[in-house]
Amino acid sequence: MIMADIVHILVLAGIVFFALLVVRFRDLISAAVALGACSLLLSLEFYILQAPDVAIAEAGVGAALTTAIFILAIRGTQRMEDY
Repeated sequence: MIMADIVHILVLAGIVFFALLVVRFRDLISAAVALGACSLLLSLEFYILQAPDVAIAEAGVGAALTTAIFILAIRGTQRMEDY
């Protein structure tokens, strides 16, 4: 039981860590990747909480699809430094 609690706390700490990285990064691609990592850890948290259907949906939509859309949208724009 103690090991499960440690894993649970580590996953929650990882979610907070990556969420803070999203806010701190100035590069949008890096922020999008950190957001994807945060979402992936969130899906792991859902799995630990015994909600595998929600975990699969979060991993598929939140971690994979949303991150890909963000990266494609960011790459489709021009940086302010290019002007």
